[in-house]
Amino acid sequence: MEWAEIFSEGRTVAFFLLFTRFTALFMAVPIFSHMNIPMSVKAAMAFFFTVFFFGAVPPLNIPTDALSLTVAILGEMLFGLAVGIVLQLAYHVITFAGGQISFMMGFSLASAIDPQSGVSMPIISQFLALLALMVLLVFDLHHWILLYASASIAAVPLGGFMMTPSLFQYIMHAMTNMFVVGFMIAFPITALSMLADLIFGMLMKTMPQFNLLVIGMPIKIAISFVVLMVTLGATLLIVTSQTQGAYNYLEKLF
Repeated sequence: MEWAEIFSEGRTVAFFLLFTRFTALFMAVPIFSHMNIPMSVKAAMAFFFTVFFFGAVPPLNIPTDALSLTVAILGEMLFGLAVGIVLQLAYHVITFAGGQISFMMGFSLASAIDPQSGVSMPIISQFLALLALMVLLVFDLHHWILLYASASIAAVPLGGFMMTPSLFQYIMHAMTNMFVVGFMIAFPITALSMLADLIFGMLMKTMPQFNLLVIGMPIKIAISFVVLMVTLGATLLIVTSQTQGAYNYLEKLF
C-alpha cells in the first residue's frame, strides 16, 4: 500500500472512526472502564488497538461530508455504549444483590467509593463486585472483549451501526433480569434474616429484657456472613454465567 493511499481521505476517516469505536468500548465495558485506569492509559490503549486492527478495516462506504461524519461518529459512540450497557447489566447483578444483602445485615450506611464505577455503594456490594471482577479476569473477559471488537470490524461497518429493536428489547429484558437474579442471589440471606427477625420478635414478647440491638444484631450479622461464605461460589458462577450469556447475545446480534 502506497503512502498516498494510506493517508487518503477515506483511510484517515476510517482510522478516526475505528479509534472512536475503541475509545467508546474502553469507556463503557467492564474491566477497561475501571476508574483506577487513567484516561491517558485508556486513550493510549484505544490508539494502540486502532493501529493494530486498522489493516483489517474494509473500504469505507459512507460519504465524507460533515453531516455524514457526525452521524458516523455518533453511531460508533452508540456502538460502544450499547456493548458496554449489555455487559454492565450482566455484571451489576452482583452489586444489586450486594445492596440487598447489606440492607438485611444492617450495613446500608457502611458505604465506600466503588473503584469500578466511582460511585458510593454498600461495602458488601463493593466486596462482591471486586471478587466478581477478579473471576471475570480469570475467565478472560478482557480477551473476549478484544476478540469481539476485532470481529465487529467486519460484522458492523464503520459508521453503519444502528440501534435495532431487538437490541433495545434485550436491554429492557437484561434490566429486569438484573433485579430478578440479584434478588435470587440475596434470597438465602434475606430469608434467614427475616426468620431471625421473627424469632427475635417472639423472644422480645416472651422476655422483655432481651436487648435486640446488643444481642440480636450481632447474631444476624454472623448468620449472614456464614450464609454469604457458603453461597459465595455459586454467586460468582451465576455472575460469570450472566456475563457469558450477554457476550453470546452480542455475538449473535452483530
